[in-house]
Amino acid sequence: MTTETLNTNRKSIFYPPGGILIWIIIYLELITFGMAFAALAYYGSTEKNIFHTGSLLLNRPIATINTIFLLTSGFLVAQGVHFFKTQKIEKTIRLFSWAMLFGCGFIVLKLVEYYGKYQAGIGMDYSTFFMFYWLLTAFHWIHVLVGLVILFFLRRTLVKKQLQASQEDIEAGAAFWHMCDLIWLILFPILYLLF
Repeated sequence: MTTETLNTNRKSIFYPPGGILIWIIIYLELITFGMAFAALAYYGSTEKNIFHTGSLLLNRPIATINTIFLLTSGFLVAQGVHFFKTQKIEKTIRLFSWAMLFGCGFIVLKLVEYYGKYQAGIGMDYSTFFMFYWLLTAFHWIHVLVGLVILFFLRRTLVKKQLQASQEDIEAGAAFWHMCDLIWLILFPILYLLF
């Protein structure tokens, strides 16, 4: 076994896809959301009726469609990374474009849901449940928006530079996007279905 092979194996075992920095960011974000979920669970257990009533006021069909949008987008990004690694750049560009379209669909539908809450006079001060709803979903919405910006710049780099794009950058962008998926997959059942 050559030194080059050993270095490659060592990097694949100890070096996460996308690099260490993106994983530090992801873990910090997950810890932040985790603390908010713990607080949500605590207040949800002490104010069961308020949380149940609040959950019934949410738009489950929009949330379900948004879940499908994000999962589809995440799948497309994962496929795009796969095709990038096999040097099929055109397919990667196409898949990232579709992923961005589904991500934009999420952004727009969430704004529709927010507008409905605003029109109904349901703000952060409406109840403890809606304080958590607005804080958690808005914080997640911002993450999706940042993820879309990252995907946009990755796609632009692919269009301009083709194979000169860094695999680490592609994997880092994908890891961030999958973090957005993961957070939503926790938020959706907790806010829309659990209470």
